[in-house]
Amino acid sequence: MSNQKIFKSRPKRTTCTFCNLIVNKKNIKKHIERRHSSVNADVTANHHLPSQCIDRNNGIFAVGRTFSGFSNPIHVQKCTWGNKHHVSCELEQCKRAAEFTRRSGLMGFQCIHVKSISYCPISSEPDITLKEEVLSDMVKRKWISENTKKICLVRKQKAESESCPLSQEVSLGNGTSKICVSVLETSISYYSRLGRVIVCFDKKRNTWHCPCSKPRNSCPHKSIAKWHLNQTQPELFLKVRSTDSDVFDIFVESGPQDIHSTEKMILYPPEKKDLNTMVLYLLNNKKLPAVLPKDLCSPQNMETLPKHLIPIETFCTVCPGKIPLSDPILISQKAKIVTFTGILEDVTTYCKRCGLCGHFYRYQEWAEGLHNFDDHTILTLHLCTFLRQSVQNHTAVGRALDILEQTNQKKYLNHDSILHGYLHFEALTEHNYNFSCVHCGIHPPVVIMDLHKKGVFSMPVSDIEDPPPQFEGHVDIEEFWQSVDQEIVCRGFLQSNRENPCKVSPSYVKWAPWIGPLTRASKKVLNTEYAKLTAKKSVVEQADIDISEERLSSELMNLKVDALRKLVKECGVDSKGSKMDLLLRLREEMKTRSTYDKVFQKVWGASGGWAVIMCPCGIVNSVKFNIRAESPRDYADMLLSFKHFPNVVIYDFARGLVTHTNFREPERLPFSPFEGRVAAATPENIASAKRGELKINLSWLQIKKDPPDLNGHPATGSAEHYALYDTFHQYNTKDEKDALRLIGLVPELCGWVNSQIVEQLFSGMRKNNYFMNSLSPASHIFLMRNILHHHNEKVNQQALEDLKRVSHGDVTLDAHGKATLVHVNIPKDVDMADHCGEQCEALTMTSNLMPCRASWTLGVHHPLQEQLVNYVLDEDRPMNELIVKDGQTCLTRENFVSLGLRREMDSMGKDVYIVDLHIPPTWLLPSSCDPFLCLPLDPQKKDALIFPLWTPGHFLLCVCCTAHCLWTIDRINRPGC
Repeated sequence: MSNQKIFKSRPKRTTCTFCNLIVNKKNIKKHIERRHSSVNADVTANHHLPSQCIDRNNGIFAVGRTFSGFSNPIHVQKCTWGNKHHVSCELEQCKRAAEFTRRSGLMGFQCIHVKSISYCPISSEPDITLKEEVLSDMVKRKWISENTKKICLVRKQKAESESCPLSQEVSLGNGTSKICVSVLETSISYYSRLGRVIVCFDKKRNTWHCPCSKPRNSCPHKSIAKWHLNQTQPELFLKVRSTDSDVFDIFVESGPQDIHSTEKMILYPPEKKDLNTMVLYLLNNKKLPAVLPKDLCSPQNMETLPKHLIPIETFCTVCPGKIPLSDPILISQKAKIVTFTGILEDVTTYCKRCGLCGHFYRYQEWAEGLHNFDDHTILTLHLCTFLRQSVQNHTAVGRALDILEQTNQKKYLNHDSILHGYLHFEALTEHNYNFSCVHCGIHPPVVIMDLHKKGVFSMPVSDIEDPPPQFEGHVDIEEFWQSVDQEIVCRGFLQSNRENPCKVSPSYVKWAPWIGPLTRASKKVLNTEYAKLTAKKSVVEQADIDISEERLSSELMNLKVDALRKLVKECGVDSKGSKMDLLLRLREEMKTRSTYDKVFQKVWGASGGWAVIMCPCGIVNSVKFNIRAESPRDYADMLLSFKHFPNVVIYDFARGLVTHTNFREPERLPFSPFEGRVAAATPENIASAKRGELKINLSWLQIKKDPPDLNGHPATGSAEHYALYDTFHQYNTKDEKDALRLIGLVPELCGWVNSQIVEQLFSGMRKNNYFMNSLSPASHIFLMRNILHHHNEKVNQQALEDLKRVSHGDVTLDAHGKATLVHVNIPKDVDMADHCGEQCEALTMTSNLMPCRASWTLGVHHPLQEQLVNYVLDEDRPMNELIVKDGQTCLTRENFVSLGLRREMDSMGKDVYIVDLHIPPTWLLPSSCDPFLCLPLDPQKKDALIFPLWTPGHFLLCVCCTAHCLWTIDRINRPGC
């Protein structure tokens, strides 16, 4: 028999036209369906998620999370029998999708997990009863402790009393190396919203995973899962260990270097008032769009970059009339363009100057893909976006540049100069900083608050001046943050920040938090940190000091003995004895304000960290950069600055927050009823809450009150306001009445509100401390607000994409900033003749446009046109809603409203005729329309005719006198017109 070789044909390959990925030809169809199709396949008998019944009595099922790949199954409840009917999915995104569709009027929505239950196979196998002797054997082998055994037996009795399985192996036919076990959970939380938890065991890695604990930590769910598998598959047990560590370096900020002017005769850059005018001009007229065109953000060929940078302005925008600017004036011949791949040297930069007012204009054009920082350092927009993403991923600008230097093997410019150039880029970008959530809206009914105490900036506390006696804590938020932008932009004209006339220093009088423009009540917000300095404290203020001293003392415990002994010596206290002796002496000495300030500045950093208010979806609604140590006063300032006070506030010192806030507003008591508790503080309610038997339903958190309460929240209609503890601190309180401040007492919150969402944000932000804490105060707060803004945008964008996948229409924002489907409601009494058709197309063709009102209206009653105009100009709707998108040009409602309405024209009692904004441009080529067609029938009787003329950057109002000049209307040129 001959040895014949069998050759297999090479599989045919093809390239995906969407992503250029090379795949097997037989898989290209499935690849396009999975990766590039926007249409989700419906759930049918042949296409559904695998499912398995877990609890027959309560209707709980285990369902696969996704169609492709392995992922831990989730629990879904569909109980349509008995007294309590309940249908829900434990995924947060499915709950949000259900709320979104209900808001949009689609009441029959079901997620793919609930739909797939209809095709769940029927199983006749009985539930497994776990044996106590198996558990005892595990104790003998020291797999679990005796205490864990008792906990497992208690939970088994609980399961038997409720007639539900304690554990159930989930087998969805995926055939992987992972085994999942559904375990009963006695309490409702964010990881067990339906009373069960999925524990996953990886046979290859010998690891256990439970959502309630870290991989290395044990928990009752893992123990019960081990009990279950030891009884059914005892050969699976192995031990596992894992370690993890992170190392960070230090980053130091300094001012830009080698900034000088080559033109000594004209004194560039300008100084003092002229410099401030130039900074304001850049902020008002040279902003970059928030979403840059993709072609400008892509890598550019260095050979195609311009080497002569000249400002495009030809006329002065400050002086009235058309005042021409000077010829280009040389600034530097040695400027450098910094790109992602290297540096382009010997670039020439120029400026222009108005001979009348002396105002300077420099090159600041983003349309060429460049960003000018200081006329010597120019960054490409591609590099700026790369640095933005580096910062968002916890990488300092200095580290990112080190990576580029080692990759490209080229030396870059001074890293501090590029850092300030990046901040300059962000300051000139048109960010809205709206700080609102597409799910909770601009007025979230539930908020969670906490402090990032490690995020600080260097600041000598003793240099801060006391506020004047008449100061009441009201700060102009817009003016303060504009001054921060001015300092960042002004650095592009100076050699050192010490010379900066726009420098912002911490101050009790001018230091404001940031609250979204639609969330706050007005531009005047509260910042009463100066009240922490008063010598004589009320009971409420004394509580603030106690909590801050307690936190500071806990930080002292983390110091080493040598560092603590050195600190004690600096405070003039006896440094002998043990660590506990030193702590007791220092705590006693901290009762004096001077020693407290010294210890605080030494241990905690100069500033007091930054406090945030977040919605449960992970969006930051407000941030406050504390000068002093944290207290409930800081959060009360932000909450009282909100336009609508949240219904539920979750905080780690809820009792102190309620006492302080109600003390400041005794006439209306912000936290009521029951002083912010969910029930009256009676002995019966307290005892019932401690036993876990008290449940207080706040149904208006899901369905708005009808009719709403007086001064009720716009999202819930309720005027009730509660303050609850987060899960980490709910048992730290000593007041037994605080048992009525637990999240678990409210079924609408328990399990659905993750009270640790702020801690999860801080866990990522701590990775920024190594470079953020070395920045100056203005740079620190500016960059931190910018980082939080991009964090919000990312979370919102992901949320909108999730909603688009479950809807079949366009998603927009309603009047409260919540995502909803776009509905086009056509009135039933509208004739087909009222619809836009050929008659509208003929009137709106460019060739038929004339500078008269007949060209800009249909001349008859047009309901659709009126409805559209009213919708666009509705000032109660969100100003940032996208109205028009033409190519790369996007217009929002704010753009239309800011053009000005007729009611905003004030003629001061004169008979004035104002030509519409769109008419003067039609006088130019190629239209060359007759200007006299736009005039009224009796122009000679008017006191003035006003023609708005567009020049780059703004409109000019050209006034032509008529009645006083006594000229007749003819077609000749008239002097002064």
